[in-house]
Amino acid sequence: MKEKVVLAYSGGLDTTAIIPWLKENFDYEVICVCIDCGQGEELDGLEERAKFCGAEKLYILDVTDEFCDEYIVPCVQAHAVYENKYLLGTSMARPLIAKKLVEIARKEGAAAICHGATGKGNDQIRFELGIKALAPDLKIIAAWRNDKWTMDSRESEIAYCKAHGIDLPFSADSSYSRDRNLWHISHEGLELEDPANEPNFEHLLVLGVTPERAPEEGEYVTLTFEKGIPTSLNGRKMKVSDIIRELNTLGGKHGIGIVDIVENRVVGMKSRGVYETPGGTILYEAHQQLEELILDRDTYAVKKDMGNKLSQIVYEGKWFTPLREAVSAFIESTQQYVTGEVKLKLYKGNIMKAGTTSPYSLYNESIASFTTGNLYDHHDAEGFINLFGLSTKVRAMKMQELGELD
Repeated sequence: MKEKVVLAYSGGLDTTAIIPWLKENFDYEVICVCIDCGQGEELDGLEERAKFCGAEKLYILDVTDEFCDEYIVPCVQAHAVYENKYLLGTSMARPLIAKKLVEIARKEGAAAICHGATGKGNDQIRFELGIKALAPDLKIIAAWRNDKWTMDSRESEIAYCKAHGIDLPFSADSSYSRDRNLWHISHEGLELEDPANEPNFEHLLVLGVTPERAPEEGEYVTLTFEKGIPTSLNGRKMKVSDIIRELNTLGGKHGIGIVDIVENRVVGMKSRGVYETPGGTILYEAHQQLEELILDRDTYAVKKDMGNKLSQIVYEGKWFTPLREAVSAFIESTQQYVTGEVKLKLYKGNIMKAGTTSPYSLYNESIASFTTGNLYDHHDAEGFINLFGLSTKVRAMKMQELGELD
């Protein structure tokens, strides 16, 4: 019997061309696996296409809820944002995809896993680190890095497919390179390759509109959280995936969550992309506003550092590592009392506070008010300032003594 290879299959031109390429160059039996993280209609007709191109079978695994509950929620709780802008939409999905590829490889007794990520991007790292962490014995085939892969353009891939009896409605026309799941959609290529160019938003946007085209009237949304997990939207109890779906619609309608970023890839180059994350942007903001009320100053400061660390870990594909587990454990411990309700107003790309409440709020009106209360004596501040500024004063005295203080 032939050895089997599991192919991460999207149905696009790259992974479609890889099917006959694997059979021709490695004589493998090809098992295609498509991981549904909420990419919607992109999955229509995949089984027929995969088998037509020579695959023995196709698995389509709906992991949307697992993606939301076990990967998105921890990043929301951490407020993990890469380089201050990117909400990790592609990055969060890759370890889960790697996990499912390994599960199918074990089920099928496959000898290898193949992916179609290019040698310039981050995804090759994310897929392969995930596979290595979960199945170090499996061979990994990165088609675009393999010496037997001679195709270097969409035109050459289409020609290769036709030479192998595969004539599908793929176009050689240039278009954006996109990645979509329930959390976001990314856009790269075309005019975005030159940072001097303004994005052609009329041509580019998929999930929403620009703020200029958003409604003239704002709209309120109310979210509730329990231990840092979103549990209801506008008074209706919902699972996380459904909350994200509805927030995507609302956020897209009001021009929320459009980010244009030049980011630093793991492989060392800078790349420019536009990300649409309408629902995720709202969810991050709501969770952040609730934490402002609940977390003490020191915990809040350290958690910010841990959120930045988690964003780097996720971006670099190191989900299945002791470090990620340790950082996640810290983040989870901070969420014990992150429970409450957040009301927001969406208006032309903006998210504005409209009221936040929590039974665990540390905001004390008696202390914070300009009216003197019995919990705060203004005179206490004098001794505090004297001690808090002691080192500053001692240094200034020394500089004055040396004649170096103007």
